[in-house]
Amino acid sequence: MMKFADSLYKCKMLKRAALGRMSTSVKKLQGALSFLEEVRQHLGRLPAINPATRTLILTGYPNVGKSSFMNIVTNANVDVQPYAFTTKSLFIGHLDHNYVKWQVIDTPGILDHPLEDRNSIEMTAITALAHLPAAVLFFVDISEHCGFSLPTQVALYHSIKPLFRNRPLLIILNKTDLRKLSELSPEEKQLLDSMAEAAYDGWPVHFFETSCAKKEGVDAALTKGCELLLDRRVEQKVKTGKADQFRSRLHITNVSPPASRPPCIPNSVLRQREAFGLPSGFLLEEPLERERMEELGGAGVYSVDLWRRAILEDPNWKYDIVPEIMDGHNIVDYVDPDIDRKLAELEKEEALLMAESSLGNDDEVIGEFQNTQKVLDEVHSRMRQKRLERRIGKSRTGVPTPRRARKKAEEVEEKLTSIGLDASKVRGRSASKKRSSSLLGKRKHDAGEDEAATRTLSRARSRSVGLPSEEAAQTVEKKRRKTMRLHQKKGHKGEADRWIPDLKPKHLYSGKRGIGKTDRR
Repeated sequence: MMKFADSLYKCKMLKRAALGRMSTSVKKLQGALSFLEEVRQHLGRLPAINPATRTLILTGYPNVGKSSFMNIVTNANVDVQPYAFTTKSLFIGHLDHNYVKWQVIDTPGILDHPLEDRNSIEMTAITALAHLPAAVLFFVDISEHCGFSLPTQVALYHSIKPLFRNRPLLIILNKTDLRKLSELSPEEKQLLDSMAEAAYDGWPVHFFETSCAKKEGVDAALTKGCELLLDRRVEQKVKTGKADQFRSRLHITNVSPPASRPPCIPNSVLRQREAFGLPSGFLLEEPLERERMEELGGAGVYSVDLWRRAILEDPNWKYDIVPEIMDGHNIVDYVDPDIDRKLAELEKEEALLMAESSLGNDDEVIGEFQNTQKVLDEVHSRMRQKRLERRIGKSRTGVPTPRRARKKAEEVEEKLTSIGLDASKVRGRSASKKRSSSLLGKRKHDAGEDEAATRTLSRARSRSVGLPSEEAAQTVEKKRRKTMRLHQKKGHKGEADRWIPDLKPKHLYSGKRGIGKTDRR
């Protein structure tokens, strides 16, 4: 209908009507969909059982030791408690036997009553026994500490024995550490013998005495169960003809050996035999490197001779001091045998020549020494002069005076007179005097005296910086304070601010690259 609609609005209404009808249909199926969701969740909680792999199933009454047996033979951690029905679902464990992976299924306990009276927990174990092709391990507690007597457990075995058809069967007599098999009464032994008579298809029933507390007989029972199941699987493949199918895919070639093939012995071997005086049919066997090692001190003492098999023109070259070979010849062949003696004589002659030349230039040596001494004397005089200047430039307190204060008094007087100031007190201020106690900043208790002292100090500072009058000093001070307020108002950096410059690398704040440039720096 949307295909033949004549407007977008009509298409929208048709789509809305279709979605409404779909929602109505889904609401009608809400019950069935809810049930399917519950089934899906339940199937997701079930253990991942592979029905095609090699499997061992543990079954029997509750609290007879099935979970303890599984914790020993596999890496599973099944909860074990001293009360019945601890295991309420199937637990899967895996193990490696003969380099093959096996799965072991621990089933919940089964009670001896009719099938229609069993609950969902027991039916889980019955379903696993009925549908999984595996070896069955039926557990019997001969100590009767599980809360069920031995005749009751045997009766359960006879009631579910149709489920064991076409499956290898092992009866595990567990908890032998609490009660030995020899301690059973004749009637109880006869009950156990009746379990062995219930075999199908010629498969015998095997009994194993185990103790999960002491881990006795567990490995033997596990090995026997795996072997029986493997034999059963091989027999089924042979019966179904699967072995013939694999055999038909293979092609085996039959290669007949030649009539006669005489041995081919190299001529070098024949010559070697003739050199040693050996018969032609004798095979000279050289000792192995391991045998040589044992004869010459063993491991850690024997060192492998790497040049023993070297083929050289002269065999004496193998163990030379310089064994390097170039162009088929030893390098030592190109070295003069008297080169060491000649080198020593040459060095001695050179030493005599150097000594003679050094003794013949006395005037030059003396002149160089004198020039060096003059340079050192000049450097030392400069150093002494610098030390004297630094000593003179310091005041009595040991603090260096600034450069402007080092000028002569006459120059200062001339400078002040040229700018129109009184220079009569320059001589008095140039001498070093002790500061009076009033100028050391001693505070007065009277507020009036503090203000007067402050005005005196400010006036002295204004005159000391070279301002012509007190009014000029006040004008400068007002401008300075106004500038400071402006900086504070705008949040600018001031004199009292602690500022640490952050030196950023250029690649963090540089701009974009220009046209035609590939270097971003």
